[in-house]
Amino acid sequence: MKQTQILIIDDEPPIRRALRVGLEHNGYDVILAATGTEGLDMVASHRPDLIILDIGLPDMEGLDTCRQLREWGKAPIIILSVREDQHFKIAALDSGADDYLTKPFSSEELLARIRAIMRRANAIGTDGPVVTTGGLHMDFARRHVTVDNTTIHLTPTEYELLRYMALHPDRVVTHRQLLTKVWGEQYAEDVHTLRVHMANLRNKIESNPARPHHLQTEHRIGYRFRIELAS
Repeated sequence: MKQTQILIIDDEPPIRRALRVGLEHNGYDVILAATGTEGLDMVASHRPDLIILDIGLPDMEGLDTCRQLREWGKAPIIILSVREDQHFKIAALDSGADDYLTKPFSSEELLARIRAIMRRANAIGTDGPVVTTGGLHMDFARRHVTVDNTTIHLTPTEYELLRYMALHPDRVVTHRQLLTKVWGEQYAEDVHTLRVHMANLRNKIESNPARPHHLQTEHRIGYRFRIELAS
């Protein structure tokens, strides 16, 4: 069975070494980069399964690095940063990150985040139905989403949100339900993170994200995935 390969992009050698030892001890294949430029080259040549990105790099602005990594592929990205303010965390998620970890952190917490993200990324290997409503078409067996016959590229987290909503159509799904199903029980109250990812998802699949047709808000409760009935 192929090992999960993790790319660590961090300019501090002690942190790179510590992360590598801890992850390899837990069965992961680890590759390293010290700069944003080197990290982008490693993504192009190795196609890692997951990326751990330190936001404070010497050669590139951290969020720009995240955006460029997201353009290169769909590998989940965990941001590492000493910054704790919520606005910066939201900016990181907006830039394409799947999760955010504030330094210092425990190895157990990082491993739990990795396991949760990889479960979401790999869950789509199982067969599932095809859902079509309006111009939106979702083939869950192939993990393929199109809008008006144009392929839409979703992050693993965005895909899991859409998948869960689409498999519970025309039903109110609460914030807590989505957070626990997609992120895990420990994120049950993190409504801000959910809203950021939902906004990103709407920007990709809705013709007018400000007035969403498919992903509708139930004020202070959650969301509803609307199925358009054939006439």
